[in-house]
Amino acid sequence: MPELPEVEVVRRGLETWVAGREIASAEVLHPRAVRRNTGDLADLLVGRTVVSAERRGKYLWLPLQDAGSPVEDALMAHLGMSGQLLMIEPKEPAEKHLRVRIGFADGGPELRFVDQRTFGHLLVSPLSVRPSRTVPEPIAHIAPDPFEESFDDAEFAIKIRRRQTGVKRALLDQSLISGVGNIYADEALWRARLHWARPTETLTGKKVAELLAAARSVMTEALGEGGTSFDRLYVNVNGESGYFDRSLAVYGRRDEPCPRCGAPVRRDAFMNRSSYSCPKCQPRPRNGRW
Repeated sequence: MPELPEVEVVRRGLETWVAGREIASAEVLHPRAVRRNTGDLADLLVGRTVVSAERRGKYLWLPLQDAGSPVEDALMAHLGMSGQLLMIEPKEPAEKHLRVRIGFADGGPELRFVDQRTFGHLLVSPLSVRPSRTVPEPIAHIAPDPFEESFDDAEFAIKIRRRQTGVKRALLDQSLISGVGNIYADEALWRARLHWARPTETLTGKKVAELLAAARSVMTEALGEGGTSFDRLYVNVNGESGYFDRSLAVYGRRDEPCPRCGAPVRRDAFMNRSSYSCPKCQPRPRNGRW
């Protein structure tokens, strides 16, 4: 599933291509793509102007405005496992897994939602005004991500130590910190020299600060390389893949040498997924807690 860097790459592309444009049409080609809407997508979108492109964690949204009215709702997108938001010239043929197409009054490139596995969706949702930020109602419970101004490092340090769980589980808890998924959790933990099962209550404030710095640095580097693409499902709005997978230290590198010490990278089963770490740089917790 795309994580923060991949979704931010898409957001930046959308900001460039759709902000300030009036929606002229909306065509649904597969009902699952709009399964959470309560009305016809065209009725909800046509005649409205896209104000900007926003993101929190792994979620994107386009605030919508009627002429002379305040911004009260937005078109929210969750990419799921294989969703793509592409900017395509209207005359170009439909993609095999095209689910929704949105045209604009200026006749320029249209926004297409392509989703092979149909786990993603588009939803027109009311916006919820929160102390930290105005966000779509369905994601109001999600914590800020580590790049938002409202993210409080000190508060995060307190909360993560209260969780009494493994540190990787805490990183994947979107109510604690949003945007971090399996790939960047493993990479951040490697940079911070922390085993994924390290009990959170044993972390010092200094170690939590190192972990946050590691998460921010690896995701910033990934963003600079267009994100991580293991296949053609993860692309930007122009259909281009990222190439940060070439720079991953441990994720997906089972039995390859650790870039820091040379020990073979270990793969462990973790929450129906995999967790990758260096057995030398990231030793298992001594008390055996998992």
